[in-house]
Amino acid sequence: MTAFAPDSLTLNRKLPLWYQVSQSLRASILGRRPDDSLRLPTEEALAEHYGVSVLTMRQALKELEAEGLITRHRRRGTFIEPSARRTSPVRLLGSVDTIVAQQSGEHTTVLGHGPAPVPAELAEHFPDLTEAVAFRRLRSEEGSGEPTNWAENLVRPELAAHIRPADLARWPMTKVLRDVVGVRISRITDTVEARLADPETVRLLQVPLLSPILHYTGITYDEDGRVVDVARIRYRGDRFSFTVTLDAH
Repeated sequence: MTAFAPDSLTLNRKLPLWYQVSQSLRASILGRRPDDSLRLPTEEALAEHYGVSVLTMRQALKELEAEGLITRHRRRGTFIEPSARRTSPVRLLGSVDTIVAQQSGEHTTVLGHGPAPVPAELAEHFPDLTEAVAFRRLRSEEGSGEPTNWAENLVRPELAAHIRPADLARWPMTKVLRDVVGVRISRITDTVEARLADPETVRLLQVPLLSPILHYTGITYDEDGRVVDVARIRYRGDRFSFTVTLDAH
């Protein structure tokens, strides 16, 4: 696609196709470069790209339009809304692309990376390691520059060696591990809990001490069942909510 090149998607037949497509396209929209075109390809071209029906694609685009990420004009086409709000609820529906989409779309500053001891509370996930590589990033709202969340990923050293800070400034860790490093991700276990802001979170997110935050922990496993990454993300409590959608079928 020349006007806009969305990410590819491996469809999970256990989840609604329109939802998976909307989340993948959402991640592409929010992760685009500033000089990328705002015009989306046609419904037919997008449907062919994702391997779904035009009806499914239309439903996915309707979701993005309701979110305010795109606008649709009869005869003119579909366009990315440049002033769309970049923050959203923390929404989980069992898809790796959902995690990628959730972590996309904000300005990301890589604070640093380097060797770090495996904390005692995470030792069970890295039984063969005493040291991993920690990557720290701060995400801010585009335009205002207001900090919204900060993340710390603990990654296995042999995988961390292939991760470039420039990639993490553009994409979420999940996407970098899967699409750049080549990790075959089998599942991600998520935990979201309410906590009080610690001094580091106060400093980075510019919130009052002991103010409420959403603390997300994501444990990523490869196809051999080995933990490859543990992400801990602190979201500002006044900017995010937590939503879980369960598919009853």
